[in-house]
Amino acid sequence: MVYSFLPAARVALAVAVLATLTACGKGQAPQEPVRAVKVLTVGASGSAVDLEFSGEVRARIESNLGFRVAGKVLSRPAEIGQRVKSGQLLAQIDPQDYRVTADAAAAQLVAAQTNRDVAGADFKRYQDLYAQGFISAAELQRREAAYISAQAQWKQAQAQSSVQGNQSGYTRLLADGEGIVTSVDASAGQVVAAGQPVVRLALDGPRDVVFSVPEDKLGLLKTGDKVKVRQWVDGKVLEAVVRDVSASADSVTRTFVAKAALHKDANPVLGSTVTVSLVLGVELTPKTIKLPTSALRLEAGATSVWVLEPSTMTVKAQAVEVNTAEGNDAVVTSGLQNGDQVVLSGVHVLTAGQKVSIFGAAK
Repeated sequence: MVYSFLPAARVALAVAVLATLTACGKGQAPQEPVRAVKVLTVGASGSAVDLEFSGEVRARIESNLGFRVAGKVLSRPAEIGQRVKSGQLLAQIDPQDYRVTADAAAAQLVAAQTNRDVAGADFKRYQDLYAQGFISAAELQRREAAYISAQAQWKQAQAQSSVQGNQSGYTRLLADGEGIVTSVDASAGQVVAAGQPVVRLALDGPRDVVFSVPEDKLGLLKTGDKVKVRQWVDGKVLEAVVRDVSASADSVTRTFVAKAALHKDANPVLGSTVTVSLVLGVELTPKTIKLPTSALRLEAGATSVWVLEPSTMTVKAQAVEVNTAEGNDAVVTSGLQNGDQVVLSGVHVLTAGQKVSIFGAAK
């Protein structure tokens, strides 16, 4: 009997152990691992609170200088970037013909003056003869008329000589003030017309920033507005005030030219490039949120993101509307609020309600 009892006891013991293990398995389900994720706390911003335009520093007064007379350019000492003083020679045309004409006019003046003097002396002598009764009144009147005519011719010759002298002087183009040569439009040997621009001179004094404004932004800019001017060369920021906005658009660019006056102590380099910033009190576009495209998930034709619930450290799906893409970012216009924490990575392996931890957060 003892021999048959031992196998039965072993079987009963095995069954008891198996039952115990089965009971333990039913009481504890395997736990899902907590996934570490990267999150981004979003914030909305208006996309054009600051208007920016590219501009150029120019002198308040710029003169296009040209000769008052036509001729062949003999020399042009002025060069771009050169600083000149008032009265300094900028260019000269061949004065030979004008000198000859001036000399001829001067000779005519001398002849007219001689005739006037002779006619005057004759008239005085005939006055004496008339007083003595040697000539008639008619003869005296003729001598007086001759003197008056000679005097008029002298005045005419005097004026003509002055004009021709000026014409000869106009063959020299002189700076009308201190400043910097910003452009030259004629070279030695070139024949120029009267009034044709030869040298452009930026006079010392107040300086402006000149920039172009698109038509759709014109209503946001007005005279008296304060703007910030950032120099490209060194990043220095200057203050300026809009003093003039063109009333008509440029025929080619269809933009409007605006000028902002710099402070009198500001002395940026003429011709340097700057960025003009206008700070507005209103937003030009609805508030938007930018997210990396890796945060987006597409499900059943709808775009959504995973939003972290901080109280439970679980994620939930949130539908969003994407307006456009800017590089690696998506511009979200609706569906999120300021302060929402959006999961950035591993979005395709998460499920609704899944517990997560923030990657890199202190434990």
